[in-house]
Amino acid sequence: MVYSHDTFGLGNIRRMLAICSHLRRSIPDLSILIVSGSPMLHSFRVMQGIDYVKLPCLKRSQDGDLGVRFLDLELDEIVRLRRELILATVVSFQPDIVLVDKKPAGLAGELEPSLRYIKCNLPHARILLILRDILDSPEITIPAWKDRGYYNTVQWYFDDVLILGVPEIFDVCTEYEFPRALCEKVRYCGYVARHSALRPKADIRGELGARENEKLVLVTTGGGEDGYQLLWAYVGAAELLTEQFKIRSLIVAGPELAPERAKAIREAAQRTSGIHILEFTNDMLSYMNASDVVVSMGGYNSVCELLTLEKKAVVVPRVKPVEEQKIRAERMASLNVFKTILPDDLTPRLLQEAIAEQLAAPEKHNELMGRVDLGALPRISKILMETGRSPVAEGGGSGAELMVELVV
Repeated sequence: MVYSHDTFGLGNIRRMLAICSHLRRSIPDLSILIVSGSPMLHSFRVMQGIDYVKLPCLKRSQDGDLGVRFLDLELDEIVRLRRELILATVVSFQPDIVLVDKKPAGLAGELEPSLRYIKCNLPHARILLILRDILDSPEITIPAWKDRGYYNTVQWYFDDVLILGVPEIFDVCTEYEFPRALCEKVRYCGYVARHSALRPKADIRGELGARENEKLVLVTTGGGEDGYQLLWAYVGAAELLTEQFKIRSLIVAGPELAPERAKAIREAAQRTSGIHILEFTNDMLSYMNASDVVVSMGGYNSVCELLTLEKKAVVVPRVKPVEEQKIRAERMASLNVFKTILPDDLTPRLLQEAIAEQLAAPEKHNELMGRVDLGALPRISKILMETGRSPVAEGGGSGAELMVELVV
């Protein structure tokens, strides 16, 4: 059972769909049921063998406060409803392997009844915690895990902890002071390479009207809920860039950017020629691949896409409600993987200078970027196949009969 949640942005659902799609391709006869509160799940391509059950949506403010996204109900009512839906799905689906994304006990503890049920009634089921490379700063994460009892929860319920990163960049065991017994469960898997069928660069550039002598800059802020500052700065930077380069821009604003702010960006962009704006695309990797420079926030998926494609980039990380993106961007920038600007320092002029520096840089393979381990997907598949051999794959049934539940 993979438990994941998108109360803010699209990061978790995109990452988990990438993992589930790879598992489906690499493990025979795999059935994956996604139980999701993401309002955007239906917009992504879901392959044969994967299905989902929709949970009522929750949201998290930029200050970190949990709330109800759509329904006119109290938070505790929605949490109770989600908790009961998750448990009912587990009881009916009877998963053989459970993957839990990021929060060991779920939002507001909603996952704990399901964990207890699995331990008591599905003795052969394996429960694995999946953590991205960085959760938040140690100063925030350590007391939060202690207060919520996460160290004990992981020790009681979980068989392994899979880290989507490498200790050379962020050593979870040391940074978050994991107890020794918990460290023995940790397995570093590397980062998630983002592979998909890419449309030809020429097709993308033709779609955007980019001539051969024009540079293409892609600007993306993920879901877009907190991307307004970066988008506004880029519109100003684009006007300055036209003084140095022949340039074409694509802004993917994000489906969660407030309508009034999206309107303001569109109106401001009309002052500079060559700026195209999309609300959302489920083919981000193709647009990124066709670009000469990418401007993005520092989310896990965006960084993995930059690493996979070895793209020149300027990263402006989110710094609240958590510092995860800031830490990741600073660690990667220290390896000269890309250029980083913190939000408090962001101005159109500074952004223009950083983009111009990247555009003028020679085209060459970044050896440091190439050495970042991107082997998470095959490692996770191998771990699940090993985990599923007993008793699932040795039970005499046809195929692997491995079932994964993704709760978002």
